Amino acid sequence: MNKQPWWMAATGYQIYPRSFCDSNGDGVGDIPGITSKLDHLSDLGISFIWLSPVYASPMKDNGYDIADYYDIAPEFGTLDDFDQLVAEANQRGICIVMDLVVNHCSSDHAWFKKARSDENCPEHDYFYWRPPNADGGPPDDQRACFGGSAWTWVETVGKYCYCHFGSQQPDLNWHNPDLRTQIYTMMNWWLDKGIGGFRMDVIDLVGKDIDARIYFEGPQMLEFLQEMHQECLAGRDVVTVGETWSARPDTALKYCGQEHGALSMVFSFNHIEAMWNENNDRFGPKVFDLVTHKRILAQWQSALQDEGWNSLFLSNHDLPRPVSYLGNDDQYRVRSAKMLAMVHYLMKGTAFVYQGEEIGMTNAYFSSLDQYRDIETLGQLQERLGPEGSNRRNQDSIDAFLENANLSGRDNARTPMQWNSGPTAGFTTGTPWIDINENSSRINVETDKQDPDGVFAFYQRLIQIRQDIPAISRGTYQAILEDDPFLFAYKRDWDGGAVVVIGNFTDKVVDVSNLDLPHGAPLISTIVAEGPVRGKTAFAPFEGHVWIIAADEV
Repeated sequence: MNKQPWWMAATGYQIYPRSFCDSNGDGVGDIPGITSKLDHLSDLGISFIWLSPVYASPMKDNGYDIADYYDIAPEFGTLDDFDQLVAEANQRGICIVMDLVVNHCSSDHAWFKKARSDENCPEHDYFYWRPPNADGGPPDDQRACFGGSAWTWVETVGKYCYCHFGSQQPDLNWHNPDLRTQIYTMMNWWLDKGIGGFRMDVIDLVGKDIDARIYFEGPQMLEFLQEMHQECLAGRDVVTVGETWSARPDTALKYCGQEHGALSMVFSFNHIEAMWNENNDRFGPKVFDLVTHKRILAQWQSALQDEGWNSLFLSNHDLPRPVSYLGNDDQYRVRSAKMLAMVHYLMKGTAFVYQGEEIGMTNAYFSSLDQYRDIETLGQLQERLGPEGSNRRNQDSIDAFLENANLSGRDNARTPMQWNSGPTAGFTTGTPWIDINENSSRINVETDKQDPDGVFAFYQRLIQIRQDIPAISRGTYQAILEDDPFLFAYKRDWDGGAVVVIGNFTDKVVDVSNLDLPHGAPLISTIVAEGPVRGKTAFAPFEGHVWIIAADEV
């Protein structure tokens, strides 16, 4: 039997440093704060931490605008603090995975400062420049993700610079070989410090063809990723995951296929985008259909069954809290948090838990736009209002935007981690950089851990199952009840035995009297069953069960 790479049965944990734990009372989470909470992650069963950017940055996009790839932002600490984090995490069997943001950098980076001051310097070609069109405006009508034109006028060189996300984040021109060498040197510097790999931010944007308006999965993207693998990753026992909004089941193996793939896995967002409106707008009304959701996930399971590897996630720093978005964060908060984790994290792939998910943290439900800090939310509001609010129709349009931002905006995931029931939730002794969720007095780590039937205890058990049961880490995926609008069900087969997962994805009682429920031994449940599960005729709201079936019972 071939030995699997360590990361296949592992569970990762994403930390958004600003919001995890503040050690010095300045209201911003930091690296020493993360180090102080490593025992929490060790207790949970985490194998690696994906650390959102901690590099030196002006923080226009909370660290995803990097000014120096070789230094740590002062609000997060120092390189010595980082080295201590790596060392203490390793002592607990946890490795640190860095966030690699190399599609773009900050406009404060030394490369860009040189590039905008002298069009003849080598760094000028590290970015995309185009002359204005005939009327002096931008070269084309491409819009930036954070609102406004994707082209930023730079007076000192008399050209426009391409900025896919925002004017503070100029895109890097990967077609320049000297730039790529600089990036690979930097990656190897971090790998030599002992990190466990990289999560690669919007990596499907490298290799873009600006003039052809091919932004995602450009003609040279795979060539560049293969070169990166050869120069930095080959021969190292590390994990890599690419953020790829454009990847589809039929293209995924180009990224992470065993034969040619440059990455361990990718984050796919097909199931996320399917919940957005017809304009692919996160700030529009949510559209969710369980049958569609299951079909998309099954397609990915099938596509990567033999030659690739899936990532499994419910949330991250860009997505709302799953218990609020997909579950029920009121009466059935605990149970729906368990069900969502159960049906998603027992599929084939590496699981990624986002901070606070393990205690069922909810959306923030801010009452005012003044409480928002996210550059995307504020930029998209301005995009709708027009220059200086010229398109402001009435207060109803603002209220509608706030309602949708409260449902799916990124700040929902960025409110501080809720450690205890104190006035600042144990996150800081100062004033937090963003408001703490008002429900922190009752939803917090300290309270949840005291409950043997809490969300944390369920996640602990689920993570242990992922490590212990070969059918979970190795088994094939077979969808069950594919067209059922209420139940999420599948089977994982391995070496003659199997694991069966069935969960009620709704807040309604669902009739299961016509189902032939498995004979196997119960492995984990979201609800304490009254009597044998096999004899049940109905599933309560968000009720879910997992059975393990021996080879002679299949």
